[in-house]
Amino acid sequence: MNKEIFNNKLFEKLDKDNLIENSREWSNEIDSKWNYNDVVGILKSWESLNTIGLEYIDSIVNCLTDIGKDILINGSPEAKLYNILTEEGMSPAEANKQFGATAFGSAKNKGWIEVKGGKIFKKVESINDIVKSDLSNSNLNNLDNKILEQYKKSRFIEEKKLSYYRVIKGEQYNKRSKELSDLTVEMLKDDTWEKESFKVNINAMGVVPEQGYRHPLNKVKNEFKQIFLDMGFEEMPTFNFVENGFWNFDALFQPQQHPARELQDTFFIKDPKTSHDFSDEYCERVKQVHSVGGYGSLGWIYDWKLEEAEKNILRTHTTAVSARMLYKLAQNGFKPKKYFSIDRVFRNETLDATHLAEFHQVEGVIADVDISLGHLIGVISEFFKRLGIDNVRFKPAFNPYTEPSMEIFGYHPILKRWVELGNSGIFRPELLLPMGIPENVRVAAWGLSLERPTMIKYGLDNIRAIFGNSINVNFIKNNPIYIKIFHHKPESVLSELEDFLNINNIYYEKEKEKEENDASKTLGLPIDLS
Repeated sequence: MNKEIFNNKLFEKLDKDNLIENSREWSNEIDSKWNYNDVVGILKSWESLNTIGLEYIDSIVNCLTDIGKDILINGSPEAKLYNILTEEGMSPAEANKQFGATAFGSAKNKGWIEVKGGKIFKKVESINDIVKSDLSNSNLNNLDNKILEQYKKSRFIEEKKLSYYRVIKGEQYNKRSKELSDLTVEMLKDDTWEKESFKVNINAMGVVPEQGYRHPLNKVKNEFKQIFLDMGFEEMPTFNFVENGFWNFDALFQPQQHPARELQDTFFIKDPKTSHDFSDEYCERVKQVHSVGGYGSLGWIYDWKLEEAEKNILRTHTTAVSARMLYKLAQNGFKPKKYFSIDRVFRNETLDATHLAEFHQVEGVIADVDISLGHLIGVISEFFKRLGIDNVRFKPAFNPYTEPSMEIFGYHPILKRWVELGNSGIFRPELLLPMGIPENVRVAAWGLSLERPTMIKYGLDNIRAIFGNSINVNFIKNNPIYIKIFHHKPESVLSELEDFLNINNIYYEKEKEKEENDASKTLGLPIDLS
């Protein structure tokens, strides 16, 4: 609600009549969309300044039930029965079933219908729905007491306890403004702070607090998470770093002789070495599709071993969590879903400028009917666009558990080359159908690193500069997140914004304009969100 409009209406009423007898009725007359709790909040704020006085009053009012509200829209039960009758008639049993036992009796008593040959027919050409007319009365208390009690018994009307305030002028009635102690985010958003007076000097420069600062990875991680949430995704639980080979590989239709399952690529757990947290029925279906094929596939044609699937490892990707979620989704009755996760994964890789043995994976999964690779490309492109990385490419690739598959690349302005961001594709039927996922459902999935997009975002050429012992503490403290503000505001507003950034020594950079009247021009602003 608009506080300025509310205050104008409030004092206009008090200037004219000296009081407001019922605050609830008055606010509803002014604007029925106003939230009454907000109304009370503003009234109490004026009471605290002694500008107005409030007297709390409890009252009992008659109001419509849900049944009564339905009658206002669709008519009374007897009227609905009358209106649905055709020349063929309707049996009393069917009428009672559709409209309740009282509708038939009431319509008959009013002379609207008659029974011939065991069927109900219209007796008059038109009717006057008195019940609907009564309930449309703006003040239900004006109804005859006998009729009012009858409607209460029929559960059309009910009594409710409603409180309100009697508003009068206060001793300091002419005091129409107050000094505020806080400058809120809402004031900054709608510029109402310009019309307020404050107890403190809001133009004074603040002191930079000595405190910890959020790690750039966590900043980007939270930005990733917010983008996913804004796009309607639901976060998956990723608290288990240790997985067994079944969920990490076998359930994803990755063969047991795949190089990724060897010691040079995967960390195996010594104690406990094995685990078994999957059903025998599902395990048998997975074994079958690996060994001899199924669901239109030849499989991998090898001797699948349970002991290999039971080996515990540090998960090599969060797709193991996606497999668990899809299996659970299939067992509980499939519904279209969009999942995401951001957490650590582990791979026995050679360390270099862009690779680590421990890193974060950003996982996205979309399960719906008949989605395609085009949907996947669109979602990934939109995701990176919201992140501020516009230069993205897709390249055909091979993955054991997706077909078709694509690698995702982003251009690194410092390295002057394309850097791999992740992998994506459509899950294969050999993965989905053993879980019990319906045949017409497609699942688009992608896995992206968190570190590499962060490198591109902050212009770094070595992944160890943001992860590990070589990290620069000042880098954590000083480096901002790069965000975009679109040029939809007047030039004067942008000019004021630049002045503010310059006064407060905040670094910003204007992007080059592509076209003179391009609506997508942006001002790049690295703002520290710590």
